[in-house]
Amino acid sequence: MLWVDKYRPVQLDKLTYNDGLTQQLKRISAKENVQNMCHLLFYGPPGAGKKTRIMALLREIYGPGVEKLKVEIKNFKFKSSSVDITFITSNYHVEINPSDVGPYRDRDVAQEVIKEIAQSHAPSNSAAVQFKIVLLNEVDKMSRDGQAALRRTMEKYTSACRFVLVCNNASKVIEPLRSRCICLRVPAPRDKEVEEILCNVYRKEVKKELPVEAATKISNMSNRNLRKALLMLESTYVKFGVVDESSQPQLADWEVYVGMIAHNILEDQSPKKLLEIRGQFYELLASCIPPELILQKLALELLRKLDDSVKVDILQNAAFFEHRLQLGSKPIFHLEAFAAKAMVIYKKWSIEFMEMCDEMDD
Repeated sequence: MLWVDKYRPVQLDKLTYNDGLTQQLKRISAKENVQNMCHLLFYGPPGAGKKTRIMALLREIYGPGVEKLKVEIKNFKFKSSSVDITFITSNYHVEINPSDVGPYRDRDVAQEVIKEIAQSHAPSNSAAVQFKIVLLNEVDKMSRDGQAALRRTMEKYTSACRFVLVCNNASKVIEPLRSRCICLRVPAPRDKEVEEILCNVYRKEVKKELPVEAATKISNMSNRNLRKALLMLESTYVKFGVVDESSQPQLADWEVYVGMIAHNILEDQSPKKLLEIRGQFYELLASCIPPELILQKLALELLRKLDDSVKVDILQNAAFFEHRLQLGSKPIFHLEAFAAKAMVIYKKWSIEFMEMCDEMDD
């Protein structure tokens, strides 16, 4: 078992940061309040602990039985097509990701699939709380029509179930949907809190103290993403057998691969190289790396290597194609278009720079 899963807190009392939010969740799950529980919307950056807090909240409400999970794949037939949808279920809750089916079918998921869940899945007879939880991931990636359909479904089945929505960016969730939930922001842990957690996990697993310098280095490279920090700590330990001040934290393979793509963009600006980059994008997408994450990481890698005079153009185009990613259904088109645009920007800058150097020599 990975360290990030092995040492994941399962109770609200075990959470070591964002104490104000933890106390609020305890009040929500208190016996005298839980029957009047509202729909919840958790939002915050990746790796801040949204799902950890949600599962701890469900355990507080239903007990340890909520951790007995099973994965089901069901086929649903809509008007013109059918789609397979993955469910993660326990006796007390159902978890799905509506955005997995794409921006044109998530409305059907919100109308038909969630409707069936709300009607047919009931909590165990032994449950003290007589409603079930429907946990929806990545709500901010749903289309506006899908979110509107979800809002109507939530209103219709409030008496039978409670909805817990999870997203990274609450501004991408429509106002009518936000207004029907208690919005709970889960901020990323501070650097010192990340370092403390890294030291505690390393001490429990390796029976040694993690040097403060090494913890600080990993915390800075993870950008306060606790999940990423723990994965970096474990991968560094697996590679070197020890983590000390001289150890270089190991990035994820996909991040190293994106760095290679950035190098290829700057190495040669030709159709042949662009075709090679397209194949690299396909490999990342086939490995289930989200296209938005690929684009963001690629833009950062390019900014690190490019001259200040072209950074604004790169950022503007990264924002443009990230928006296109949300609207389209074929991520490879937009990733390749951004790579091509970056090649054009860099090629133009290189020619202008060489001409300026020639003028200075003359």
